[in-house]
Amino acid sequence: MNEALLSVDGLSKTYRTGARKVAALSDISFSLQPGETLGLAGPSGCGKSTLARILMRLIPADEGTIHFKGRDWLALDGGKLRAARQHMQMVFQDTHGAFNPRASVEDAIGEPLRIHRMVARRERAAEIRRLLERVGLPASYASRSVFELSGGQRQRVAIARAIALKPSLLILDEAVSALDVSIRRQILELLVEIQRETAVSCIFVSHDLAVIRAVCHRVAIMEAGRIVEIGRTGNIVSAPQSSTARTLIDAAPRLTITT
Repeated sequence: MNEALLSVDGLSKTYRTGARKVAALSDISFSLQPGETLGLAGPSGCGKSTLARILMRLIPADEGTIHFKGRDWLALDGGKLRAARQHMQMVFQDTHGAFNPRASVEDAIGEPLRIHRMVARRERAAEIRRLLERVGLPASYASRSVFELSGGQRQRVAIARAIALKPSLLILDEAVSALDVSIRRQILELLVEIQRETAVSCIFVSHDLAVIRAVCHRVAIMEAGRIVEIGRTGNIVSAPQSSTARTLIDAAPRLTITT
C-alpha cells in the first residue's frame, strides 16, 4: 500500500463552558490514501465537523498528531502553514457564510489564485473561466455577484474555488445537505468526476449515509466523539457492526451516482 496522504493518531478535543466539559473528540485515529474518499458519518453532534475543522487548522486539537504529505501538520505555523494550506481545501455547507457578500464570482475564485500565485496575472481571467466551465457554469457568470446565484450554483463556485489550488485533499463538510435531491446528485457526480481526473483525496462529512454510500470508498462511523466503526463502505452497509451504523443505514434512502 502507498504511504498515507493523511495520518491522524490519538486526536482529542474537549470544549469547556464554565465548569462543564464536553469531549467533542476522543482518541480519533485513521489514515487516508492518495486518491481515496473517506466518509465521516454520524448523527448531529457526534464530532465529525469538529474533526474536519481541526484537520483544516481552524480550531486547535488538545491532544494527538496529524501528518499530512509527510509533514507534522500541527507543527506548521505562520508562512509555512499559509503555503501548505494550498494542498488542503474545504467546501462548507453554508454557502452564505463562505463568501464575501460583496464579491463577484471572479473575485471569489480569483482570490486564492492571486494569494498562492497559481497563474500569472494576465492568465487569471482565462483560468477562472476554465474553472467555471469545469464545474458546469457558464464563463459569463464570472461577472455576477455570488449572491445572485442559486444555492447549487454557489456550491459549484465553492468547488471551483477549492480545486483552483490543485489540492491533494478536499474536505467537504455537509457540502450537499442543503441542496435538493436532483442538485445534490449533480454535485456528487461532479465531485466523482473531478476525483477521477485529478486523483484528489476527499473526506466527506455527512449525516446522510446515502451520500456516503454513493461516493466514498471507506467510511468511519462516529458517535459521541469516537470512531465506533471503520471499513469499506460496502462492507459496513451490508454488515454493520455498530448500532450507530445500523441506525444510519435504516434512515438512508437510495442515491445512485452515474460515473
